[in-house]
Amino acid sequence: MGRRPPHPGDKSSVMHDVAMPLSPPPAPDPHWAWFFDIDGTLIELEAEPSALRVSHQLSELLETVHRQVGGAVALLSGRTISNIQSLIAPLEIPLAGCHGIERRLADGRVLRPAPSPGMRRARRILTAFVGRHAGLRLEDKGVALALHYRQAPHLETACRDAVERAVSGDLGVLAGKMVFEVKPRDFSKGTALASFMATAPFHGRIPVFLGDDQTDEDGFEAAAAWGGLGILVGPSHPTKAMFRLEDVAALHLWLTDLSAA
Repeated sequence: MGRRPPHPGDKSSVMHDVAMPLSPPPAPDPHWAWFFDIDGTLIELEAEPSALRVSHQLSELLETVHRQVGGAVALLSGRTISNIQSLIAPLEIPLAGCHGIERRLADGRVLRPAPSPGMRRARRILTAFVGRHAGLRLEDKGVALALHYRQAPHLETACRDAVERAVSGDLGVLAGKMVFEVKPRDFSKGTALASFMATAPFHGRIPVFLGDDQTDEDGFEAAAAWGGLGILVGPSHPTKAMFRLEDVAALHLWLTDLSAA
């Protein structure tokens, strides 16, 4: 298995154009290390993130996958670890929350850095901005901030300008589906995947990352760097993923082949 950064000439590290359709992925393999985004990947997107719920069937499917792959499955999300756990309870598996800023390891330990010094200033600026515009919501995750504009899509440019004014120091902006996130630049779903791959039960396996959004591109790139593959879930767009599944339902159906193995 490859254990090196992707070279610009590697097919796995190339951004695939939307005009070049991606093929369906190969049959799922119990020897892979599995990394899943949640919103838009395992669960359909909702108008309000708090409205998302994991079905009993999906919880059972994740539990079966966890058992079939020797525990080498993790969820990597922009949500906080506590929020992710509330969605999948009572299942307890490795998690990365806030785009990799906080991680829960296979042994149950939680790693979480202190909030960035610039977060207080960013919080103050964005709180005032949201107070001046109807339809916006600022989600405070402690170590990160998410400015949601799904209910006011006409404010996208104003939201982008606001978060760019708010960042300073080690903070950066991550754009997602109808959301801008303010977070430390040194953390991503890609850094979370790499950290998990260095530990049991992921070490020595081939990583597979599944996501749907621009915020998942770091995960696709990291999986390729570890000799693995990325799978885009949902509509085609320029991506570093190597394969694509049509939608959330197609992912669930594809996973049943693994759970039945």
